[in-house]
Amino acid sequence: MSLTNADIVELTDFRHALHRRPEVSGHERQTARSVAAALPSPDRVVTGLGGHGVAAVYDSGQPGPTVMVRSELDALPIVELGRVEHASEIPGVGHLCGHDGHSTILLGLARLLARQRPARGRVVLMFQPAEEDGSGAAAVLADPAFAPLMPDWALSLHNFPGIPLGQAWLAPGPVNCASLGLRITLTGGTAHASMPETGHAPTPALPALIDGLRAMGPGGAMGPGFRLATITHLRMGEPAFGIAPGEAELWVTLRGLSDTDLTDLLTQAQDLARAQAQAAGLDVAFAVHDHFHACANHPEATAVLARALDSAGIGHDPGDLPMRGSEDFGRFGGAGAKSAMVLLGAGADHPQLHTQTYDFPDALIAQGVAIFHHAVRELLG
Repeated sequence: MSLTNADIVELTDFRHALHRRPEVSGHERQTARSVAAALPSPDRVVTGLGGHGVAAVYDSGQPGPTVMVRSELDALPIVELGRVEHASEIPGVGHLCGHDGHSTILLGLARLLARQRPARGRVVLMFQPAEEDGSGAAAVLADPAFAPLMPDWALSLHNFPGIPLGQAWLAPGPVNCASLGLRITLTGGTAHASMPETGHAPTPALPALIDGLRAMGPGGAMGPGFRLATITHLRMGEPAFGIAPGEAELWVTLRGLSDTDLTDLLTQAQDLARAQAQAAGLDVAFAVHDHFHACANHPEATAVLARALDSAGIGHDPGDLPMRGSEDFGRFGGAGAKSAMVLLGAGADHPQLHTQTYDFPDALIAQGVAIFHHAVRELLG
């Protein structure tokens, strides 16, 4: 069983409609409504999961495992500059990571499941909110309404520019780094610019803090113990020539191949900031944002996806896995599911994710549906 030509046309139109009306993390209200309304004959729909998440259940009515297939709903706060007819109509917001396409793939899978339920167990199609800021998967898992839907298997894909169309990257083990954003605030006291010695400026602490952060997270080749610290924002004092600054704020993104690597890096970064603040007579405060756990592919789930790719005629290899980027899908594996994600080629020369000219390739809709359909049928019949 596969999608018809009419299915492809209708799904493509739906993807374009989502693309025109993007919504950022935590605000995917209309996107969720559109998805829920487009679901064909589900046995159960749960809305409002972890915010605006939607879960559709296709149940065999027979005992068996629960297989979750997950997509994302949210877009990015980036101005779209691509010249496509279905370009974003929302100022400053764009579907520039392909989540519109991922959710359309799940709706295509829903069409096949509506025509023929699995022989055993059930499929849960999870349209997850707030992936981009790392909060969505955790919020879904913490929602009591998700407990009855907890999966035994969790599968996902992400389109990936740089991989040729018709190819994919897949491997067991680490796939995405753990990461978080650390905001460091240094507070002293202002002074007249002619008498800076009468205040407590953060100026002396910042160079050592920046150099120390870069040294403890140098990046380099991926492998055990990989750590990276990237300074993303720095602000100090007020934009005035007559005031010696009394406060500064530094933002740094920390990454580690494992959750343990990230925890160790965070501890070292905070210890460094405390030491530099003390030496300069400053107070220091921390805030953590956008916390993503590491994402690893379970070997059994990886094998299922590998056979699905083979059945769909899509070549695959480990490629450049694991990746530096982060993805909150790993939380479902951490909650006990056998989980795996495949990176599906969006084209060797396709604009990169999160760039202003990116657009999801519609050719991937049928490919994605075929991959998940083969995987579901293997697990549930």
